[in-house]
Amino acid sequence: MARGKKYLEARKKVDLAKLYDVKEAIKLAEETKIAKFDETIDLSVKLGIDPRQADQQIRGAIVLPHGTGRSVRVLVFAKGEKAKEAEEAGADYIGAEDLIDKISKENWLDFEVTIATPDVMNLVGKLGKVLGPRGLMPSPKVGTVTFEVSKAVKEAKAGRIEIKNDKGGVLHIPVGKVSFGSSKLRENFLVLMDTITRMKPSTSKGTFIKKVVLSTTMGPGIKVDPLSIRDELKGFEIAA
Repeated sequence: MARGKKYLEARKKVDLAKLYDVKEAIKLAEETKIAKFDETIDLSVKLGIDPRQADQQIRGAIVLPHGTGRSVRVLVFAKGEKAKEAEEAGADYIGAEDLIDKISKENWLDFEVTIATPDVMNLVGKLGKVLGPRGLMPSPKVGTVTFEVSKAVKEAKAGRIEIKNDKGGVLHIPVGKVSFGSSKLRENFLVLMDTITRMKPSTSKGTFIKKVVLSTTMGPGIKVDPLSIRDELKGFEIAA
């Protein structure tokens, strides 16, 4: 694939054979920003799992200490008092059968997070083929099927993100915006890596964190030394 001049200039700053320590990698990611907009710094982690095995799937969720910098539209499937609770918490779209019809008949998908109360999941289940492939299906495993609607909506708005491996055993997760600055990006990164490390399945043998790469939305990949991450996590505390 042909790359633009700005990308090629940014790539010259990166030693593709080097494993950078955490601080170096974050600083370099900031320096290789090439777009005019506030780029996201993304994290890719290759895991030592067999993604074909059900007991080695990685799935969870986390609210980063400094959020992701992204604004998200939240849809809540709920009725009665729980619908009112969702509205008060700041959900963008609230309903049940009406929203299900809109999604199924109009292929409407103008939202990034979907939350549902357990009592309406029998209705929401009809949208599995539409929402599932797009990662929008509510799930109790990540806290999006819950009666704690207010908490779920507020966490989603605060930047709650899902951690889920793809078919190749790789995680793709936003760390934050370049504009956050090195300190906040480092804290988000280390909280993410600590969470991922603790998610290692008991059936996964050998090295769990195999490869870690940071990159901006439009920039080149920067390899991070897993040993550096381990050292940074020792005694790590989030700044007040």
